[in-house]
Amino acid sequence: MSNDQSTLAVQPYLFFGGRCEEALEFYGSVMGAKIISMMRFSDAPEQPPGIAPGNEKKVMHASVRVGQTTFMASDGRCEGEPGFEGFTMSVTVPNDAEAERVFGALSDSGKVEMPLMQTFWTSKFGMLEDKFGVGWMVSVEHKPEA
Repeated sequence: MSNDQSTLAVQPYLFFGGRCEEALEFYGSVMGAKIISMMRFSDAPEQPPGIAPGNEKKVMHASVRVGQTTFMASDGRCEGEPGFEGFTMSVTVPNDAEAERVFGALSDSGKVEMPLMQTFWTSKFGMLEDKFGVGWMVSVEHKPEA
């Protein structure tokens, strides 16, 4: 095994239980998320096991780019409400105005867990759960004083 870890990548993989395409469109409008690739269950040579008929057009796999980050997403087994527990997505923005915009959009129809506010480490930081149940931390890029 090589010690060269320059090709390693750790990426979140989110399962939306049947709302993946809707979530990706939402993240596109809020943060400019771009779908790099997407496969639907109907693209598979044979129906994947555990996928009920009628879900052929649901997302089997998607690779999504937001800024410098890539995450992956799927409808999973299309079983309804997903349980996003034990992690949160973190988005860093360049300024307060962008933090207000992104936080407001992500929290629309979601739940604010910590309002966007000034902290000792940055001018704006807040936590929320979006309408899909995904946890987010929104933070303004920390710029150390020179």
